[in-house]
Amino acid sequence: MSLFKKDLTEASEEKNFSQHLADLDFEEGQLAVDVYEQNNKLIVKSTIAGAKPEDIDITLSGDMLTIKGRREMDSFIDHKDYLYRECYWGRFSRTLILPFEVDENSIDVDLDKGVLTIILSKAKVQKETKIKIK
Repeated sequence: MSLFKKDLTEASEEKNFSQHLADLDFEEGQLAVDVYEQNNKLIVKSTIAGAKPEDIDITLSGDMLTIKGRREMDSFIDHKDYLYRECYWGRFSRTLILPFEVDENSIDVDLDKGVLTIILSKAKVQKETKIKIK
């Protein structure tokens, strides 16, 4: 039984070390997202519990949507008290290449109960450029 506890403690210390790296900004977690299309809109959803709206940065650049932020624990827990430590705390980001042009004046963002929802409307006029062969 003590061997099992020792293994858990060692595993906890390894995860704690990973968390310290994240706190030092050496490591950045990749944000998990769900993306789907519905009624000519692109919907991006992500669970980001622990992040405050002011700690989230969302940018649209051409056909790329980037979500960056930081999750912080609300209290300190000593690493020796952990039995399991699987939640990611620290910086995170995700960049998505959008499948179509969006109307940048018609973007809705909501953060409710730890779920971030971004709704992007498809641009009414898709830019198309004719390219001639020389």
